[in-house]
Amino acid sequence: MAYQFIHLEAFSRKGDSKGRSTSFVLAEARRDMAASVHVANPAPPVVIFGIGADEVERLHDAAADAAMTTPKGGKARRIQKSQHTLMTVVASHPHAMDEVRADPVKLREAEEWEKRTVAWLRSEYGDQLISVVRHEDESYYHLHAYLVPDDPAMRANTLHPGQCAKTAVMAAGAADGEDVKALNKRGDQAYRTAMRAWQDSYHEAVAIPCGLTRLGPQRRRLTRAEWQAEQTQAKALRTTLERAKAVKARGESMIAATKDDAAAIREDAAEVKAAADRQLAAAKVATDAALAAQDKAIAEQRKAKTMMARVREEAARVREATAKLQRLPGALRSAFDGFRISKVTARIRAAVESEMEALRRLASDAADRATAADAGRRAAEERARNLKENLTEVGRDLATARRELAALRPPEPERTPGISMPTLRPR
Repeated sequence: MAYQFIHLEAFSRKGDSKGRSTSFVLAEARRDMAASVHVANPAPPVVIFGIGADEVERLHDAAADAAMTTPKGGKARRIQKSQHTLMTVVASHPHAMDEVRADPVKLREAEEWEKRTVAWLRSEYGDQLISVVRHEDESYYHLHAYLVPDDPAMRANTLHPGQCAKTAVMAAGAADGEDVKALNKRGDQAYRTAMRAWQDSYHEAVAIPCGLTRLGPQRRRLTRAEWQAEQTQAKALRTTLERAKAVKARGESMIAATKDDAAAIREDAAEVKAAADRQLAAAKVATDAALAAQDKAIAEQRKAKTMMARVREEAARVREATAKLQRLPGALRSAFDGFRISKVTARIRAAVESEMEALRRLASDAADRATAADAGRRAAEERARNLKENLTEVGRDLATARRELAALRPPEPERTPGISMPTLRPR
């Protein structure tokens, strides 16, 4: 046995011809002695989703007591106890419980099937799925799911795809006055089509990933060799899907890591560029300041040269006046004028010497500032050249990083020859 098995059935509080009511079904789920005579050694169920059987019965009975229905042209009234109010789903795995207990590999396979089955039930029925239990006291690994409809009248048939499809066809045909026999035939066809779609949905979501076939060999009259070949293909398909999933996970991990590395490289490059921009700005400020200091020193040198020229002109005029005074006749006049000239000369010489000393100091200071400004300008130009070389090196590093990132991108996963990948229909 390596094919899927899933079945659904509705129950009422009154019970069917075999005496199976909602209370009996839930008593069997709890493994009450009176409802578990078919089990040699009853054991409590394992709740794997939702609530236990006791809570399911209390919730169901309270909802059924409060449910109301309104006939056409009538008043609202309580629903009848013969109405189906609880839907159950039974799903079974082909592994026997003894095999699951003895083989860790089969245990993992059964647990994977269980997880996928619960996920499929939740996607199909949402909040109407209130409990899923596993019985471990029977031959095969299997699950029981319990659904309580959210319909105000608690019509469990609204959870049965086949019943819903047939009801829709019958209602539309009755309105058109269609023949009852032909209408019922169309309703049965719609029922079968809807149930096949329900089974196909379970097959795509659960059976294919778990290596189970859609149908068994007897239904299709397959030979043993054909059945074994189909089982082998189902297992290969499961292996391929698992491999594809693993490859996808590794690829996504590598892509995420590559994106993180690229983001880090971009951040580092941005920081380097920002630092380089700051250093270039500082170098420009230093260069401008050095040029301004140099211009100021040059201006002061020009001013000092102008003042020196004026002093030389003044000294020439003094010498010329002295020569004229020396050519005056008379000793007295010469002595008197000589005294005056020497006095004037001493006064002029003292003034000139003082101004000359100040001018020499000013010229020396201006020369020193010009030398310092020129040295600062050369240092700023050297820093600018170094920054330019650093930026060029950063550009080469970024180009190398991009090539390495391109090389790190994962290759496309290879397809296994002879095995086609199924296309799963989204729900």
